[in-house]
Amino acid sequence: MSRTLAALLAATVCVGTAAAQTTPVASTEAPLTLDDAIASARARSPGMDAADAAIRATTAGRTVAGLRPNPTFEGQAENVVGTGPYKGLSGSETTVGFSLPIETGGKRSARVAVADTRVGRAKLGAFVALADLELQVAETYVEALGAERRLLVAQQQAAIATEGLRVARDRVTVGAASPIDQQRADVISINANVAVERAERSLDVARQNLSRLIGSAVNGPLDTAWFDRVAGFGPTIAPSSDGTLALAIAAADLATAEAQIRLARANRVPDITLSAGARRLQASRDTAAVVGVSIPIPLFNNGRAAIGQATAERDQLMAQLRLARLDADRAIASAVADVANAAATARAANGPALAAAQEAARIARLGYGQGKFNQIELLDAERTLSETRATATDALIAFHTATARLRRLTSAAPSATPSGDYR
Repeated sequence: MSRTLAALLAATVCVGTAAAQTTPVASTEAPLTLDDAIASARARSPGMDAADAAIRATTAGRTVAGLRPNPTFEGQAENVVGTGPYKGLSGSETTVGFSLPIETGGKRSARVAVADTRVGRAKLGAFVALADLELQVAETYVEALGAERRLLVAQQQAAIATEGLRVARDRVTVGAASPIDQQRADVISINANVAVERAERSLDVARQNLSRLIGSAVNGPLDTAWFDRVAGFGPTIAPSSDGTLALAIAAADLATAEAQIRLARANRVPDITLSAGARRLQASRDTAAVVGVSIPIPLFNNGRAAIGQATAERDQLMAQLRLARLDADRAIASAVADVANAAATARAANGPALAAAQEAARIARLGYGQGKFNQIELLDAERTLSETRATATDALIAFHTATARLRRLTSAAPSATPSGDYR
């Protein structure tokens, strides 16, 4: 057999093996979709449990805010255990009664208003927790799919490197190449196998992270068809933060601050405490009624400092609301650009660029096997193919990650019903 024919047969085996590695083995098991992962994580997420507990806590706080002050039982004994006629209890005067604080200035309704805003804030917080969870699951899911695709690429490169080593060894054996070609191919094959091991560990970690997040083991396939779906996408969301959760949260905090000002003003009005009871005079064994009223004198604390504090906090939150709008608009505009750029890169890297790199590598392998190209040219073509495959995978990861972040930034705030619930 001639040297050229032997090398050509080896190169044909290399191409056939690489093509076989390119096509993944079909799985009969239904893939775990992103929606399935989000639903599973939502049912088991500690963050959602915490948000639910916050709603229950603020709802209980609203009940507490609407309660009236408790009456006080009072008991008093005078002129006891003294000297002379007051020795023992013979001259005692015993008084028993009740006192009832009367809130004035609308304190109770002001407290309820503050509590209502906190309940609304907690309910919005639950929607924020859900949106954050969906983003976290999406990023972790994309990370796992990306690790899976990187492992496939590493396996493809390892197969190509293995066959390349075989071709180089055959060419050296028949005297068509220098032994240095075999040494280079051996180093490339070793590095490719190490890359496969790294990719396997990365995939294992990514799947474990996804399993922890959704609360169940991820052993089956993921939705690779969704991962590859980029064509036809074009972001149409206007870069505006109106109606988003970010602004709703800032507005809810501002509403609480406004209610705090009202409460501070109500607290300036002194409360009145009414008391009534009966007094028994032991000496004459007579009984008399005792009535009283007490009003605090706002001499040292007249409530102005509290109003000033609440007003300053309101002004701070008004500024933060404006800042939140600017930050959200800027983040949304950047996210829209990131999605568009990632989509364009993904289409190119997974389409014309990848096809051209694969064809160049195929020609380089055949040409090297026939002695038309040297090993440096072959290695350059293989390196270009490897980099293009890596770029294609990175572009898909960037596209889906940017899409998830854009979805989180533009998450719409729920509409409030007259009862204060959100839907």
